[in-house]
Amino acid sequence: MKTPRFFLVIAILLLLWNLMGLAAFTMQYNADLDMLAKTDPTTARAFAAMPGWAWAVYGVAVGAGMLGAIALLLKKAAAASLFLVSLIAVLIQFGYTFFGTDLIAVKGLAAAAAFPAFIILIAIIQFIYARSLVTRGVLR
Repeated sequence: MKTPRFFLVIAILLLLWNLMGLAAFTMQYNADLDMLAKTDPTTARAFAAMPGWAWAVYGVAVGAGMLGAIALLLKKAAAASLFLVSLIAVLIQFGYTFFGTDLIAVKGLAAAAAFPAFIILIAIIQFIYARSLVTRGVLR
């Protein structure tokens, strides 16, 4: 099957997006909570109270997304499965964030949900894109 015209551009953009996710995870996991509390006490409190399983799910979300982007660049069908794992982990992660914390009550729905909604949208798009490439025989 012929590779779609903008495949390489899309694959590189998804790789960069997932690299930013990996960087965000690393920075948040290693954040100086005392420093963060001076500028954003709500987020500092949320990071401090975040259970280990939620950090693990966050790690799975960014790790599977990163591996999915690499697999996509290599034209491997595993990209679709990895993006699906990432999507599920993203949904669990933000499920905890919205229902297991007071973030919405403190920051408001619009402020708390705007960027997470964008992250979920990208996770859905990358899964659908990879799945469509598998179906068309571009990824093997």
